[in-house]
Amino acid sequence: MTGRGKERQEAQYGLLTNIAEEAGVSLSTVSKVVHRRRDVGAATRSRVEELLARHGYLRPWEPSPAAPRQLIAVFRDLSGPYTLEVARGIVDAAGELGIDVVVGTTNRRSISGWLEESVALGAAGLVIVISMLAGDDQRRIVEQRLPVVLIDPLSAPTEDIPSIGVTNWSGAREAVHHLLGLGHTRVGMVAGRSHSLAGAARLHGYRAALEEAGLGYDPAIVRSTDFDYAESLAASLQILRDPAPPTAVFAASDAQALGVLEAARQRELRVPDDLAVMSFDDTLVAAMACPPLSAVRQPFEQLGREATRVLLDLSEGRPPASPRIELATELVLRTSSGVRRGGNE
Repeated sequence: MTGRGKERQEAQYGLLTNIAEEAGVSLSTVSKVVHRRRDVGAATRSRVEELLARHGYLRPWEPSPAAPRQLIAVFRDLSGPYTLEVARGIVDAAGELGIDVVVGTTNRRSISGWLEESVALGAAGLVIVISMLAGDDQRRIVEQRLPVVLIDPLSAPTEDIPSIGVTNWSGAREAVHHLLGLGHTRVGMVAGRSHSLAGAARLHGYRAALEEAGLGYDPAIVRSTDFDYAESLAASLQILRDPAPPTAVFAASDAQALGVLEAARQRELRVPDDLAVMSFDDTLVAAMACPPLSAVRQPFEQLGREATRVLLDLSEGRPPASPRIELATELVLRTSSGVRRGGNE
């Protein structure tokens, strides 16, 4: 039980004791009325119910009318499979607590505008996903103690604003180690942008795996794009046209991995026989790809739950124990990655 929940329980218990004294009945009788037991006389029940209402008693299963009943989840856009998975995680977690979720983007309303909306609605606060906070917004959040939680922020926030993500570096390192273990010694990467904390961490994990295997980093077979299919397709075609093309490619997101698969098709390369492909995210599209993608799985449901939990704690004045929470990833193997069967290295 949370601190505030315990305080409320103790206050309610004291109130029941006072009501019992005022009604001239035992505490157990008041408890029976509270739990709507039938073994209480009508006159006594009516008197106790009237006192419960007069003193504003709330039954344990009844939400406080003062408690926020909604939160706002703000995304940069709603176009990618990652966005859908994170949104679903937040909505499901909030729904279990009886809290509605308002979903919006920063396409037509700025973060500062959403902060205003949160205050106007009396919402529990904001969960902001893959966005960059301006300095003025960060100062306002800190100075006014506005409840805000970031998921995969593009830039490192002040420690006063909690953020939630996954083990991007170690997840990427594990994925590349898997490809190397299959015999691939020339592994390319379609990375995220350097300004993205998640993208940068995945690139560093890729490089760490190569270094640990005694392999050099070759920028000719690495391209950075947004977490975007079309950009990845163009970048992958460049990588595969290299005089010494890779026999495996690690993509920093499922959307980028789909671009790699299409580039392989256009180059008449079979996956995984001619080119192994590994992804990061494991959204719904990963299992539906052709062939199904091996991927580093993000725990999207847990991301939503943690973001909702931390936000509600903040709205009740309880900061998290750590400003940064990282959830563990998991390697999921399907048919897009396979043992090297030849190629230029």
